[in-house]
Amino acid sequence: MKLFVLLGPTAVGKTALSFKIAKLLGSPIINCDSRQIYKDMSIGTAAPTDRELDEVKHYFVKILELQQYYSAAQYEEDVIKLINQLSRTHDNLLLSGGSMMYIDAVCNGIDDIPTVAPEVREELKARLQTEGLDKLRNELKLLDPEYYNIVDLKNPKRIVHALEICYTSGKTYTSFRIRKKKERPFQIIKIGLRREREDLFARINKRVDMMMQEGWLEEARGLYPHRHLNALNTVGYKELFKYFEGTWDLAFAIEKIKKNTRDYAKKQMTWFAHDESIHWFNPDNEKEILDFISTNIQSKL
Repeated sequence: MKLFVLLGPTAVGKTALSFKIAKLLGSPIINCDSRQIYKDMSIGTAAPTDRELDEVKHYFVKILELQQYYSAAQYEEDVIKLINQLSRTHDNLLLSGGSMMYIDAVCNGIDDIPTVAPEVREELKARLQTEGLDKLRNELKLLDPEYYNIVDLKNPKRIVHALEICYTSGKTYTSFRIRKKKERPFQIIKIGLRREREDLFARINKRVDMMMQEGWLEEARGLYPHRHLNALNTVGYKELFKYFEGTWDLAFAIEKIKKNTRDYAKKQMTWFAHDESIHWFNPDNEKEILDFISTNIQSKL
């Protein structure tokens, strides 16, 4: 069985192409976007529309409530289980998305890190709110100085997660990060989409404007009471929440969304650039991409 992985930065053009690839493969689409997996965030995450979901079967789209905790490790487990089931009736499958850690989890596996005790998660979540990130950073420096030296110290999610593991296991988070690649019982073929930076950034800016026209502001307003949830700690919603709070005016918030989305796209491109197994294409070259896939469908290697 072959798993084709369609990846690339946000707004590069994955969605439109994924439908054509899925039809060529006779495959459903296994979504690999860590935010499209949640309900009630359709516009802000550019999730497939109901019409698109009717056109091609999707997995991992709008299946979780905002309050539900989900991780790359859980995604790995769920997707591998799904692939094993679908491989009984499919010779080729398509996974499509841009969430770097989720793609890595499926292709390479995630370290077997202990499940965090719910009471530990709740306690640290409360402490982040009451004591602030600085206090938790200093705690991590004492408990796991090796991880402290490499973690993004501005990312509360990473800091809190490392502390969760420390307190749940009684060991350092570093001790579980062995980064050993897992063998998969299927062939993985990665197809990367990229554009010139100016073209990609123009597409991002245009897409943000279109999403606002489609009702993103109203969607975000309805989610504002849940702004503390991790699912909504997401580019776009965070900026609109500042508008609702009166911190920013709307025009400034929209410009910040565009800038922060462009910054996220840069991070994606940097991450993917280190993967030498990716076959790169401009998404406008559809025939070249589909021909490449057709050749790999027929190949027995």
